[in-house]
Amino acid sequence: MRSKSYSFERIAPAGESDKIEREVPVEQPIAIEVNGLGYAVMMATPAELEDFAFGFASAERLIDGAADILDVDLHDTDAGTILRITVADALAERVIGRIRHRTSESSCGLCGIENLEQALRPLPALTQSSLPDRPAIFAALAGLRDHQPLNHATGAVHAAALCSGDGAIRLAREDVGRHNAFDKLIGAMLREGLDWDGGFALLSARCSFELVEKAVLAGCPSLVTISAPTSLALDRAQDAGLNLVVLARQDAILAAR
Repeated sequence: MRSKSYSFERIAPAGESDKIEREVPVEQPIAIEVNGLGYAVMMATPAELEDFAFGFASAERLIDGAADILDVDLHDTDAGTILRITVADALAERVIGRIRHRTSESSCGLCGIENLEQALRPLPALTQSSLPDRPAIFAALAGLRDHQPLNHATGAVHAAALCSGDGAIRLAREDVGRHNAFDKLIGAMLREGLDWDGGFALLSARCSFELVEKAVLAGCPSLVTISAPTSLALDRAQDAGLNLVVLARQDAILAAR
């Protein structure tokens, strides 16, 4: 399944709202095993996974060509999909060497995680709170650009902002990576002794499950992102009690329901 339908409340700046259904791309963990060894867990859309297996193995330099892959087997579980790749015996030492190397590199996916059980660990439950006030969200959206000097110069970086309950931006950080920008914001808050204090986080990014998890673990009550969510982000946010506002633009926002 490539997408799922979710319910949202579309809210305009003046307060008009209506309930809508929107298709959201499915995101789920894909545990990759190579010759029986746990290699990595990637978050992906569960479609064309055979193609993904060949492309991933090539990008990881596990194979020299398509003929080096002897078999690809897919096993669906409640937690996700196990993608079992079998490569030629002559490449076995290369696979083992890459597994050792991956323990010390920052690659895409879930670094250091090799199986589905580790990928989606339970999140702490947040204290229930209401959505940020509508005017506060639109005020923060309007003010974010003034806190993005690097993006103004380059047009190529993300921002994460700590917003007060009235939408004023108290602190912002930028980075080429959306996860890095949020980590920097959370780190700055820790170093400066700042709390959410009834405010919320605003991210200039799509809403992936990793950002939801970072928000929950940082005790953030509400997360606002300017782009669309994935299915796993919505599900994880609901499980933890995180208020989620997505596709936040100047003309309307979507509140997850």
